[in-house]
Amino acid sequence: MDFEHRTSSSQDRGRTTGLQLHQRIVSAPVDFGAIRSEFGLASEYPSEAVSEARDAVDAFAGTRVDRTDIEFVTIDPPSALDLDQALHIERTPTGFTLHYAIADLGAVIVPGSALAAEAEVRGQTFYLPDGNVPLHPTVLSEGTASLLPGVDRPAALWTIELDNDAVPLSFSVTRALVRSRERFDYAQVQAAADAATLHPSLIALPEFGRLRIEAGFEQGAISLRLPAQEVVSAGDGWRLQLEPRTDADDWNEQVSLLTGMCAARIMVEHKGIGLLRTMPPPPGSAIESMRRTAAALGVEWPAEVPVGRMLAGLDANTPAALVLMSEATGLLRGASYTLLAELDDPSPEQLTHSAIGAPYAHVTAPLRRLADRFTTEICLAYSAGAEVPQWVVDGLKSAAETMRRTDAVANKVDRACVDLTEATVLAPRVGTEFTAVVLREANGSRGAEIFVADPPILGRCDGAPPEGRTVPVQLTVADPDTRTITFAFTAARPH
Repeated sequence: MDFEHRTSSSQDRGRTTGLQLHQRIVSAPVDFGAIRSEFGLASEYPSEAVSEARDAVDAFAGTRVDRTDIEFVTIDPPSALDLDQALHIERTPTGFTLHYAIADLGAVIVPGSALAAEAEVRGQTFYLPDGNVPLHPTVLSEGTASLLPGVDRPAALWTIELDNDAVPLSFSVTRALVRSRERFDYAQVQAAADAATLHPSLIALPEFGRLRIEAGFEQGAISLRLPAQEVVSAGDGWRLQLEPRTDADDWNEQVSLLTGMCAARIMVEHKGIGLLRTMPPPPGSAIESMRRTAAALGVEWPAEVPVGRMLAGLDANTPAALVLMSEATGLLRGASYTLLAELDDPSPEQLTHSAIGAPYAHVTAPLRRLADRFTTEICLAYSAGAEVPQWVVDGLKSAAETMRRTDAVANKVDRACVDLTEATVLAPRVGTEFTAVVLREANGSRGAEIFVADPPILGRCDGAPPEGRTVPVQLTVADPDTRTITFAFTAARPH
């Protein structure tokens, strides 16, 4: 993957850069129906499954720990209603206590039911600019199972105790009854942090987040702050913009990452049933190639500094940073779902997600991702000293295969939506000159790769513009039917 791109409804937050842009609002009518048809995205849920979702009851209602005393809050995009997570974090004399409540889908979806069968086909929620194709019926995912404020909800409650450096000392998960008090979006949390008026449940979040980010660098994590394209509604049409990213996004992300790492440790330590999200380490040749690129761009990169820390120290407003971060996407390839039962004597590399620098599992988004319902049940069982439910044992391999298949589709859908919008918005501007940063120079028959900031476009460029420079380019092709755009280098000398 090159640039991160997200449609306006996406909940899986992307990364963006600090580029300061004053973009003109350029919009056009776009029909995303053809993309739905092309990728076979079902819009209607089977009636039997909808009825089961409407009538769903908590199978563990009588055995839950009542933790409605904890003042949970949620942090999500403004329009989101499928609220998977609610958090409460506090500073203690010896560190931090994190409570993280995750919607308990395993308690309300009956194994073998029509609802379970349809979810196992869909795999995950697909996000398009004009509406979602949900994993579960919205009566469940945006209603009775969503951690909406002011109502009691069944949850898988993670309790993580950390030291003063935000290193986890102990962690467990149990079924609980919770109640969220407030619903915030990222901009609200950032504004409150800047004004020192954070909700009491979030006062410790900035310090926790900064410490966890630093811990990630220490274990080799790689985080890219590339421009994230998103398609948003603009009156009667659609436009492209860079997805805003705040420090609050990063702090909140660290809560989910930490929980996923704790979940992975539980499964790995029990050496039995488990499903990890893994990524192989980048080849040494790729790192060496990046070092050569950095040297050519005049970026200082001491030998002892790992790639993740080097990238984090770059000024994301500069062409050199865009070039290096774009090249670094080549380090983050091969993400997959790994079944522990299929590994006889796994090496650390087989268990690790290299972009995180540790074993990791998806457990925090069961309303939107099939795998999380299975992994949460595994962690609940191991934490309670119980047997993993048979429906999990029987269905885990199929769930992993479904996630691999639908991840590939989701990426293609995201890209198709952005490509279609790019081509449609730019179609009237063929022949126009733009200013672009050259991310990768031309290589053989492959044209150069460029980034145009206004509107935010990632595209191919004919000619031989020099890497890492800001150059004039002319738009030569913008074809909505093929979803393609092409630029041409229009000057012998770069700016």
